[in-house]
Amino acid sequence: MPKKKTEAKETVKETKKHDYKKEITTSIEGKEWNDALDKAFKKKVKEVKVDGFRPGKVPRDLYEKKFGKESLYLDAADLVLQDAYTKALEESQLIPVVQPQVNLKSIDEKGVTFAFTIITKPEVKVKKYKGFKVKKEEVKVTKEEIDHEIGHLLERYTELVVKEGKVEEGNVAIIDFEGFKDGVPFEGGKGENYSLEIGSHTFIPGFEEQVVGMKQGEEKDIQVTFPEDYPSQDLKGKEVTFKVKVNEVKEKETRELDEEFFEDLGMEGVNSKESLEKEIKENIKARKDADLENKYIDDLLETVSKEVEVDIPEEMVDEEIHRLIGRFEEQMKMQGISLDMYYQFTHTTEQDLHAQMEKDAYKNVLYRLMMEEIMNLEKIEVSEKEADEEAQKLADKYQMAKDEFLKLFGGIEMVQYDLEMRKVIDLLKENNK
Repeated sequence: MPKKKTEAKETVKETKKHDYKKEITTSIEGKEWNDALDKAFKKKVKEVKVDGFRPGKVPRDLYEKKFGKESLYLDAADLVLQDAYTKALEESQLIPVVQPQVNLKSIDEKGVTFAFTIITKPEVKVKKYKGFKVKKEEVKVTKEEIDHEIGHLLERYTELVVKEGKVEEGNVAIIDFEGFKDGVPFEGGKGENYSLEIGSHTFIPGFEEQVVGMKQGEEKDIQVTFPEDYPSQDLKGKEVTFKVKVNEVKEKETRELDEEFFEDLGMEGVNSKESLEKEIKENIKARKDADLENKYIDDLLETVSKEVEVDIPEEMVDEEIHRLIGRFEEQMKMQGISLDMYYQFTHTTEQDLHAQMEKDAYKNVLYRLMMEEIMNLEKIEVSEKEADEEAQKLADKYQMAKDEFLKLFGGIEMVQYDLEMRKVIDLLKENNK
């Protein structure tokens, strides 16, 4: 029997409100649908039990008689969904800017019909993008900033030395402790030889204050109350007792800007107060310059964006919000905090975070659409060779193989796009004089 050509029927229906939202209806029938039903059966038959048959060996006709042919429909629909979407885009020649909404219109033994709601790029009009007078702030480094940075360095290299006498504010007490609630030890409330800096407020409020005045070898019962917003349901708002023993008391020994300190510092070319001040001034200047450059670019983009006419689809903003939340979640994970923990600590919800990200998400989408339109107007292009060279440069910078870098970055197309956007920014800067 000759192969029966896949029948894919496609229609495009535009909504009245926005011409960037279109509904594409696609049907999969014939051999492709039958093949999908066969694959669905081979998967489902392994999951069912029928007396007299080993798992996966139930005949198709018996399976359909017992469970119904319709039990295969949804699995088969999942199998053809991506192909249906690809074919729908090819036939309609639409380019989506976000993931589509998918509705299952109909499904039976003859075929399946999907309705894809496609969001396409909205029309963007940039009325003006040259000749603005946006100013970049000048970098200034004060003596106070240099002295403050030197103070941080001295503190970072401060040494702790054992002291005689009582624990005082700023000292580090090496303690053993164990917490009890209603006379019973509670989980996570025990530690040995823990270095507690008095004044750091890393323990439950009231704990550090009661360690002040204790001596080496002294033992003491400390009563505190856990805060009402403490994450543990068993402990929040509860009074507990900590049995505390001070094993050792240490104090910070102030460092001096002497030869020993500069050796410990290990900064090339820094061997005196003057050379240290010069190095710190250059570092502060470089950091400030980078911050001011980013602010200048953002100010410039904001100024140009006021000359843009565009009706941004809510779906594009929503997708950007979810991207920002995903990035925020990764940042929290690096600090050992999950989103659920974050919501507990901040007394917020997922909806609150969504609303918090909305303004930045809208701005990101607006700037992206605006810059893409300027790129088209100026016919800015980046060759594959340029993108490949940039990918290699970035891979070398991060000490990675180029293929590995591209996989993480999103492919050579993302490098190409990033370069295009940088060229747009350079053009805006050149024409902002």
